[in-house]
Amino acid sequence: MKPTPSIDPTDSTQPALGIHSTVEVALGDGRAYPIWIGEELLGLPAVWTACIDSRQVVVVTNATVANLYLAPLVGALKASSREVIEVVLPDGEEFKDMAHLGTILDAMMQAQVDRSSTVVALGGGVVGDMAGFAASCYQRGVAFVQAPTTLLAQVDSSVGGKTGVNHPLGKNMIGAFYQPKAVVIDMSVLSTLPEREFSAGLAEIIKYGASLDRGFFDWLEDAMDALVARDSKSLAYAIEKSCQLKAMVVAEDERESSGRRALLNFGHTFGHAIEAGLGFGTWLHGEAVGCGMVMATRLSQDLGQVRADEASRVLDLVRRAGLPTQPPKWSAQTYLDWMRHDKKAAAGRIRYILLKGIGQAEFRPVDDAAVSASLQAMTA
Repeated sequence: MKPTPSIDPTDSTQPALGIHSTVEVALGDGRAYPIWIGEELLGLPAVWTACIDSRQVVVVTNATVANLYLAPLVGALKASSREVIEVVLPDGEEFKDMAHLGTILDAMMQAQVDRSSTVVALGGGVVGDMAGFAASCYQRGVAFVQAPTTLLAQVDSSVGGKTGVNHPLGKNMIGAFYQPKAVVIDMSVLSTLPEREFSAGLAEIIKYGASLDRGFFDWLEDAMDALVARDSKSLAYAIEKSCQLKAMVVAEDERESSGRRALLNFGHTFGHAIEAGLGFGTWLHGEAVGCGMVMATRLSQDLGQVRADEASRVLDLVRRAGLPTQPPKWSAQTYLDWMRHDKKAAAGRIRYILLKGIGQAEFRPVDDAAVSASLQAMTA
């Protein structure tokens, strides 16, 4: 990926920004944007000067992240004489709904935020999705920047412009495609990420290798112990490689019109059903995706598309990442009913992202009878 021209972290004449790598999301119509990956970025005024040119900045975060990282970010923004409006939401997937979207919009209205303002999403995937959706709606669209604070958000949800909220009948059913101006990935925040949240992020990293890049999957098998131990060099490579793969696919199919971008949802059809069926927040999103990848791989094996040894490799890597591999013991019909609410269903027919081999995913419908037989075996 070609670095963005706005900042060259190797140029000694520019401020030392702590950025060690840059990935570009190469969208057309002048909408390309950078993903900056580095250390201790949140509190550096130069980083925010580089990606925000508005007087008003709305920082959306949650209560957990606010206690850790809101002060340095706000301090960096105010250092350049910006007016900062803080919106602190409760922490949890169960609060990713229309009511709390209204909380963000209410705060913006009350502060008389104007159209030239910028929204900064400081948090994980829930905060990023909700802040981005609010930015897309407010005065028909204001700029926003992603500052992801979980591993999952850094490698997945902060990149690509998918925003939205959940509905009781389905995950992310209400939302918009709305791209950020920049993504600021501060790896130092991962030091405070709880173990369960960290494992959830590894699920999305595994997804890229399993569905798109066999060589990356091979590397993950060798590096998983180091990743679980949060080795900084291994993490830096995994984050950069994941962002490169996602940026490539988003550039090819920004709005999932060709089906190429749908491959990024490997494991999500089953995973979203688990999240909705258990109640949002019971399993973390990454936990559900990890189990969903195992389920999609098993279905691929049952359909004769994946060898047993390759299916075992996927299951083993998910397990080594500390993720669940055994799905809830529901009836096949319960799974089918929940999956029909998935965004990828068409005219009530479920379409699945399956494997033809490690690193080779495809998007296709499967007869309910074949899915039911596979589910019955998985949940026996």
